[in-house]
Amino acid sequence: MSMGDQVECRSDYEYPQRPVAFYWQAERLLVAEIQTQSRSPAGYSFRVRTAELGIFELDYDFNTDQWSVHQL
Repeated sequence: MSMGDQVECRSDYEYPQRPVAFYWQAERLLVAEIQTQSRSPAGYSFRVRTAELGIFELDYDFNTDQWSVHQL
């Protein structure tokens, strides 16, 4: 998707603090658990579990201000 994938986040003091939902193949999926998270100079990466479809990687790129979503 050229405009980036859609991820909804909770952001109390900085963006993105914690993903809570995202869209995969036009379906909104709730994040049941954040398994891992990391930050690099390029952005943030979250490995999350959904109740419906399992494990996904959510990556946020600081330079483009966009998300990418990948099913693992």
